[in-house]
Amino acid sequence: MASEENRTPVPSDDVHLIPVTDLVDADSPRLRGESIEHIELLLTSHAELPPILVHRQTMRVIDGMHRLRVAALRGQRDIAVRFFDGPDADAFILAVSTNVSHGLPLSLSDRTAAAERIVTHSPQLSDRSIASSTGLSPKTVAAIRRRTNPDRPQLNARVGRDGRVRPIDSGDGRRHAARIMRANPDASLRAVAKAAGISLGTAHDVRERLREGQDPVPAHRRAPRAGTGGANQEASCRRAGVCPHVSPPPYPDRDTALRNLRQDPSMRFSGTGRMLLRLLTAQALDNENWAKLIDHVPPHRADAIAALALDFARSWQEFAERLQRRVTHV
Repeated sequence: MASEENRTPVPSDDVHLIPVTDLVDADSPRLRGESIEHIELLLTSHAELPPILVHRQTMRVIDGMHRLRVAALRGQRDIAVRFFDGPDADAFILAVSTNVSHGLPLSLSDRTAAAERIVTHSPQLSDRSIASSTGLSPKTVAAIRRRTNPDRPQLNARVGRDGRVRPIDSGDGRRHAARIMRANPDASLRAVAKAAGISLGTAHDVRERLREGQDPVPAHRRAPRAGTGGANQEASCRRAGVCPHVSPPPYPDRDTALRNLRQDPSMRFSGTGRMLLRLLTAQALDNENWAKLIDHVPPHRADAIAALALDFARSWQEFAERLQRRVTHV
């Protein structure tokens, strides 16, 4: 059975020598593309570089674009490859998880953008599963899910890190487990959890609650009684951290526009497109982070930085106006 700690897709252990020219550039989670500095560092290394990972169906590199560039610069005709067989969505998750765990680490912006893409394309995965792959916390992934898919109907169950499907609302499962425990007090927690479709930890919590004479379902997970009104429902879901109507982020349209641009091949696979994505991403700060920047500007440099910011703002405005004029005349 797959480990509870790692639901990441697994590539083959077999290594093959593949012509460099047969490979397709990665659908990389790196917003800024490859690092020239890292390529130069690998070029000066005399250590044998490990095989790269490649999606067999598309021959697209999953992990190892820097090593592929080094091989090309060294004039190698072939490169050692390990293949992954599976859907594109799993290939991207593998690309993220491998770049989080080794090599040149992904930035926080890279990992956040990757989580946004995963929750959009694979909403059935649990927050913990996505967090494990992206190096973010489950709470951060939950917040990304809420702001990324605010209008999408919520699934009733998600796939956890161990590959098992579990309901998001465990109330029914808890009640079923309580009935099993009352009917068969000697039943093992593992057997109860499997029969009720809940986790082992949840089964343990149900048993402890029954021993203390409490309801097997905590108050914040119970459905509101008829006639209690929306206020109680909102308070309950906020305590649970699962309100479907949490306030949106400061710039929801901006986040959506950036995400769409990052996924556009015409932007990702051209030098000018990647440069523009880097510039736009650098501007995508929320109010809190802008405030932090202001707080940390040295007082004796405030005037100079303010003047530069205004000058850059004018440049962006001119850029936007010229772009709009061009679109209007097309």
